[in-house]
Amino acid sequence: MKSTPLTVNAHQPPMSRPNFLEIENLVKSYPTPDKGNFIVLNDVNLTIGEDEFISVIGHSGCGKSTLLKIVAGLERLTSGSVRLDGKEIRKPGAERMMIFQNYSLLPWLTVRDNIRLAVDEVLKNANRAEKISIVNEHLAMVNLTAAADKYPDEISGGMKQRVGIARALAIRPKMLLMDEPFGALDALTRGKLQRQVLDIWESNRQAVMMITHDVDEAIYMSDRIVLMTNGPAATIGEILEVPFPHPRDRAAIRNSKEYFEIRNHALNFLDQYFAHEE
Repeated sequence: MKSTPLTVNAHQPPMSRPNFLEIENLVKSYPTPDKGNFIVLNDVNLTIGEDEFISVIGHSGCGKSTLLKIVAGLERLTSGSVRLDGKEIRKPGAERMMIFQNYSLLPWLTVRDNIRLAVDEVLKNANRAEKISIVNEHLAMVNLTAAADKYPDEISGGMKQRVGIARALAIRPKMLLMDEPFGALDALTRGKLQRQVLDIWESNRQAVMMITHDVDEAIYMSDRIVLMTNGPAATIGEILEVPFPHPRDRAAIRNSKEYFEIRNHALNFLDQYFAHEE
């Protein structure tokens, strides 16, 4: 199968302003005691539009989570640049919110208070009534109003992840960063939460960068899929454009010819690097 129809230029996201997030010539390396610098990421170039959903896929050790942390401001790059809305990213900021696989909730706070904590920290100019309204709005958005006064150990894994999503969205970030957000969930819960997150995003568009190992998940949710080569010195191998319009119907997508073409192309790419690694 020819890859040309599926591959798009990394600096031309479709139907979005192209210069929202700009990653240029990014290199990340760590010094070693006896072998010089260990290069994790090498010459990474990517642009993401302000309302574009991007997934990043690659084998373990390819640096995809490191790339996400650099965008989040949790890791410093070695060389190159990362800019959001024209401003260099040098540290964490409220305009970029991260959702982790392990929920990251405070166990001594209720669902409501976990969300309120973020709102209090970031939206300092909002009054009490406004903050209560924001929290209630986002509890309803993720269908957690009935569980608002429960503690994290009283709710399921899928509900905990929904709290994390509501907390991230409540502070109105410009960009959402997700590191395998559904990886710890069972298959049924995972599918439901994928649909819920996509519903929220389709109603309130923003830039999203998601790390995943799941090709089907990436096709269902993303506008483009970034395929990483193996580490060390990993870089972007290909970028696939996902042609399905929003809102998306999972069953209709899976019955389409384009779905199988994209899926097989991505799997063949990953298999090629897996075989090379062996």
